[in-house]
Amino acid sequence: MGWVVAIALAIALLCAVVLYERELGCLARFLRRRDRSANERATVSFSTPGISSVAAAVNGEMDALRDERVVLGERQEAFQRDLAALSHDIRTPLAGAQGYLQLHERSADPAERERCLREASSRLSAMRELTDRLFDYAKAADADSPFACEPVEVLPILAEVLAGAYPQFSERGWEPAIDFEDDGVTVLADPEALSRVFSNLLANALRHGASAPAISQRFVPPEGEEGSSMVELAFSNRVEDAGAIDADRLFERFYRADGSRSGGGSGLGLAIVANLCRRMGGSVEAAIDCGTLSIIVHLPAAE
Repeated sequence: MGWVVAIALAIALLCAVVLYERELGCLARFLRRRDRSANERATVSFSTPGISSVAAAVNGEMDALRDERVVLGERQEAFQRDLAALSHDIRTPLAGAQGYLQLHERSADPAERERCLREASSRLSAMRELTDRLFDYAKAADADSPFACEPVEVLPILAEVLAGAYPQFSERGWEPAIDFEDDGVTVLADPEALSRVFSNLLANALRHGASAPAISQRFVPPEGEEGSSMVELAFSNRVEDAGAIDADRLFERFYRADGSRSGGGSGLGLAIVANLCRRMGGSVEAAIDCGTLSIIVHLPAAE
């Protein structure tokens, strides 16, 4: 009787092995023949915990690959948009400068010739600004470029940047308002990078704002036991057409609120801010409320 049981067990084991082999073969054929562009799923006809786990793992990997393709596709589309925007921004001032230089050559009026030279110079200056911004963006995004964070007192650097922008504020009759919880607040930052962050934020307020910026500082307590204290710096000012601004896209390369390329600026200033904040262990976000745009920087507090 024992040998009958043994034979039955052997036959059952053999059948299980055959079924396992068949299911694994089906999975292998599915992987070889599947349409990579389709969202096909691996299925099993003989379900056991082991085979089901293999099928689930295969489906999980395919889902991950699909998600990666979607992300890569979105990045490629964004790259193509950036190239088109950059091409437009390069061609426009160059074509304008060329046109005015041609008019300068054809005109016999000294005043007109001088005007043409001024206009050509203005467009070449815009081109220079764009190339400088591109260099700054590449430097800010380059993880290998020298970058040393140290305890830095915020207010002296902000005061220096504000002093440099005094002529532009004075011309508009604007006086920035400063409201700090602690005038001696110190953050962990690269001094040059922090100065560039402030400079770009003030330049953005001057170029696109409808009122003098209000600059405030407060402390943000740590989140959880392992979190660290952060310093929040908010730059707020009224804007003319708040509805045209997509706050979620403000830090994208070449983003401009009006969707056109004629509003001035390179569209890189806030993207540079985002990269620099990230490299200093911080973050930046934007919010719009009742016609006021607030750009909020978070940086680690120096203990």
